[in-house]
Amino acid sequence: MALRIIKSSEPLTVEQLVICVYSPPGIGKTSLAFTAEKPLLLDFDGGAYRAGNRGDVVPVNSWSDVSSISPDDLKGRKTLIIDTAGRALDALTSEIIQTNPKLGRSGGALTLQGYGELKSRFISFTKLVRSFGLDIVLLAHSDEQRGNGDDLIERIDVQGGSKNEIYKAADVMGRLRIANGKRVLNFSPTDTAFGKNPAGLKELAVPSFTDEPSFLAGIIGEIKGSLNRLTAAQQESANELANWQTKLEALDSPEAFNKAIPNVAKSAESVRDNVKRLLVKIGKEKGFKWDADAKQFEVTNGFNPLSQTAKDGVTSKQVKEIVNLTGSLEIDADEAASKLFKMDLAVDDLSKEGATRLIADLTARMESEGAPF
Repeated sequence: MALRIIKSSEPLTVEQLVICVYSPPGIGKTSLAFTAEKPLLLDFDGGAYRAGNRGDVVPVNSWSDVSSISPDDLKGRKTLIIDTAGRALDALTSEIIQTNPKLGRSGGALTLQGYGELKSRFISFTKLVRSFGLDIVLLAHSDEQRGNGDDLIERIDVQGGSKNEIYKAADVMGRLRIANGKRVLNFSPTDTAFGKNPAGLKELAVPSFTDEPSFLAGIIGEIKGSLNRLTAAQQESANELANWQTKLEALDSPEAFNKAIPNVAKSAESVRDNVKRLLVKIGKEKGFKWDADAKQFEVTNGFNPLSQTAKDGVTSKQVKEIVNLTGSLEIDADEAASKLFKMDLAVDDLSKEGATRLIADLTARMESEGAPF
């Protein structure tokens, strides 16, 4: 089966997210989770009754209660809440050991192979739920551990290596805490706390859920919107870069590449550096030598009519003379210059010497046609 490659110019839309929220007990994680869109809570922790805004709940006593979850079970739902992720992993650990005792140690811990099975089954479960079109909210308690010096490090309260599976599974991770007597939610990582903040959200004040019953739904929507806008911007940049590549590959001389340099410098900032690199790369592939000091390709064959510095550019007197001559000949000045030097250019790009040669050519044509000056 051939690989399905999504090109850089194609959208990579974010439709479902796995969000982890952790905090000390009693801060309001479960109440916050119930403000997600059309939620259903899997209550592994047995504490859903404490939420003042409690929605629909599935009491879970063992992993087998949820292992056969189906789209019909989640019909009409938009968010599945796992409360708490630590207890869910504990239930899955017990299920693994009961099914295959060789994967467990005395005391209920998993072997190395057991942790591999835990990882595989937990990831499979989250993928299954996401395939139903639901977001997943993982709730977790936190604890504080002593770090370097006197710093206290906030971590999710999950035993052993199981916590790593939560870190890996979460697309977004935030901590709910009390600051100056008010609840705040922060997704940004710090020196003393974990976080994942792909949308770059600032610390958020948590309102009364009575006043804002869809608070978390709004946050999830904002994160998706931000990620999808980024995708659109990336697509736009990729398309523009592809257009530049087509233009640059059509150039066939050092002079033509040098002529393109000023236009490259005016390209969109998001792609400018890549376009510059592309110009040099394509020019070299065509066998032209790049002069790193002069920032242009060396012109080795024939005369280069382009100005190289501000001082050697065409003068206003020369431009006036060229305009008079081409007007009398009823031809376009830029087209005359391009035809003479066999490259696409404008009169304003000429050097003094280039302008002198063009004036000489136009004068000869006037004389040959017997036209008056």
